[in-house]
Amino acid sequence: MTIWQLSSMLLVVISSVSPHPHHLFEYDELSQYVDSHQEEYVQTLRDWVAVESDSSDVLRRPDCHRMMDMTAEKLQAMGGKVELVDIGVQELPDGKTVALPKVVTAQFGSDPSKKTVCVYGHVDVQPAKLEDGWATEPYNLTDINGNLYGRGASDNKAPVLAWIHTVEVYQALSIDLPVNVKFLIEGMEETGSNGLDAMIVAQKDTFFSDVDYIIISDCGWLSRRPALTYGTRGNCYFFAEVEGPKQDLHSGVYGGTVIEPMTDLIGILDTLISPSGKILIPGIREAVASLSDEEWKMYQDIEFDIESFKSKIGVSQLMYSNKVDLLAHRWRYPTVTIHGIEGAFSGPGSKTVIPAKVIAKFSIRQVPNMDPAVVKKQVTDYLCSVFAKRKSPNKLKVTMIIGAKPWLADTKHPLYEAGKAAVKRVFNVEPDLIREGGTIPIAKTFEDVTGKSIIMMPIGGFDDGLHSQNEKMSRYNYIEGTKLFAAYFYELSLLK
Repeated sequence: MTIWQLSSMLLVVISSVSPHPHHLFEYDELSQYVDSHQEEYVQTLRDWVAVESDSSDVLRRPDCHRMMDMTAEKLQAMGGKVELVDIGVQELPDGKTVALPKVVTAQFGSDPSKKTVCVYGHVDVQPAKLEDGWATEPYNLTDINGNLYGRGASDNKAPVLAWIHTVEVYQALSIDLPVNVKFLIEGMEETGSNGLDAMIVAQKDTFFSDVDYIIISDCGWLSRRPALTYGTRGNCYFFAEVEGPKQDLHSGVYGGTVIEPMTDLIGILDTLISPSGKILIPGIREAVASLSDEEWKMYQDIEFDIESFKSKIGVSQLMYSNKVDLLAHRWRYPTVTIHGIEGAFSGPGSKTVIPAKVIAKFSIRQVPNMDPAVVKKQVTDYLCSVFAKRKSPNKLKVTMIIGAKPWLADTKHPLYEAGKAAVKRVFNVEPDLIREGGTIPIAKTFEDVTGKSIIMMPIGGFDDGLHSQNEKMSRYNYIEGTKLFAAYFYELSLLK
């Protein structure tokens, strides 16, 4: 064998074990960097949680503006191409207007040979007060036994920071970002993302034109096992108003002579759903996609403990006693919830009043293949026909104020395959593939307007207490979640 043959053989061997340096993934190096900088990441989260960016309270609007500025400054300091996009004003009930928090967009890298991902997140939060029953100051991030307590910690400030830190880690180690990364971060998510839909439509052919995939991390795992989320329910929210006499009446003086609006309203509300949870509105159940054997099998394999679910919410019995039925009715079947009645007497003590006008608030969670426009008609027609049978002189008015569609992705899409590979690399387990019972309307907007593929990649824990007292992000999820995001960028770069 000539030296020439030997060297060419060696070359073949070497090239097969050491691919192009660009493809060598330095996961251990990234992981160690994240570990050694975790105190810094926790401190940044503390600084962000300290800003009371409650989007529902107009008096806190300056804090929301400051939060957007802080987000933009952080991304700018990293060398991102950053814009603060003005999305207009919000009209208040009294007719006054107030500026909406600007939307932050940022871009890292614009290499046409790479995939481009867009990370969506929000930095506004739900209201929180110590006297609501918090054990710690809600806006002072407090570390107790590895849990970081604070409003907005899990929803959604830590996940947003974990994505930002992921880009920072690649930069710090001078490792080329495997994909181009864009950010879109808003400050009105908790109150319905005012102004965002219009902005997405306006930027469809500019900001979104080169985006391949959109990632949302605004949800949580179902158990201690990492998860990828592939569906959310939509929601149709209704007001049903029954109006009778021109003013409230005394139940002693007038009781027995008038047909009372409250009695009418309770009567028609009782026809929406049966005690066993069956929706009684014609046409709704028929619109639901049937449960396939494959889907049944997926639910069967998910890690979920009914007993701890029961004890966590503090009930002795649930609507269903087996895991598959329970998960299916939480994720892929519609439900009716009656939220409250405006105009009814609900203060402490006793008041002998006949309310003149009462407005019921109820909603119906949407699933494939329901259509909010059709549901609006079904609900209105049904309630009007039930009301007509009562032969009441009172007036019924039904309105739908929210009609958010459900979102569902294909778990066999390469985005999810890459997600599984990233979870496997960081946590050494297969992720649970789960759906979310709640609504993340922006997912459907992204899909409908941009036509891009979307994945939901949560890092929040199942017990983070979103929107509740003592919301927290565990340090473990925050730090390991950052590694997951770093690994995901790499896995995405391998997609054909």
